[in-house]
Amino acid sequence: MQERPYVISIAGFDPSGGAGLLSDHKTFEQSKVMGLGVCTALTLQTASQCLSLEWRPIEQVSEAIEILMENYPVSAVKIGIVKDAEFLSKIVQTVQKNNSEVKIVWDPVLKSTSEFTFFDLETLPQLKNTINKLSLITPNYNEYNVLKENNLLPDTYQCALLMKGGHRKDLLGTDILVENGKETLFVPAENNTVYFPKHGSGCVLSSAITAELAKGKDMEAACRNGKLYIGKFLKSNPSLLGTHS
Repeated sequence: MQERPYVISIAGFDPSGGAGLLSDHKTFEQSKVMGLGVCTALTLQTASQCLSLEWRPIEQVSEAIEILMENYPVSAVKIGIVKDAEFLSKIVQTVQKNNSEVKIVWDPVLKSTSEFTFFDLETLPQLKNTINKLSLITPNYNEYNVLKENNLLPDTYQCALLMKGGHRKDLLGTDILVENGKETLFVPAENNTVYFPKHGSGCVLSSAITAELAKGKDMEAACRNGKLYIGKFLKSNPSLLGTHS
């Protein structure tokens, strides 16, 4: 039996299990990779609202990353909610210090769907030094526009960009991958499929893509397989919490 590659989720703890570490690990298990986890923040939330947030000190986050990467051959890392640009930069430095070849995917969660702000927007300009050190960023349509307005979109010859289409008015559900200057569109499955809004769907998609990269897929194939995974997740049931299968 082929050994599963190791993947770390560096993300927040969501007690509802719909987003963050718990959601990422459900995705990793179904995607046949070994999931490791480092908690960036403790949240109190349900599927429909976020009530509070407590950030963990970056020193503790970095130490946990160091220990995991010293003991396991990590192939890919998915980063979720981070406090600010410096927090992200230190995470990326720690990861790359331990393995310069590891694939790093950042899902830039700036706000929750319920408008709870996670990322300190005043530090946005400082992201310029970090974004092109990543392998992929996966902003939704609103986050993409914030990054674009601040001239923070990556050089896609260094860091690929997947703009998720779930918040668009036009081309709803169509994701656009830009890699090496080339655009690839991933459209939803057949038109008669019913998709239900899901808490944490962005986490699920980004962690599914990270798992595929860990298994050696190229960026386009990883995003295509991630799109298939999220399609099944979104039509799994009508509740805000989806199931993984």
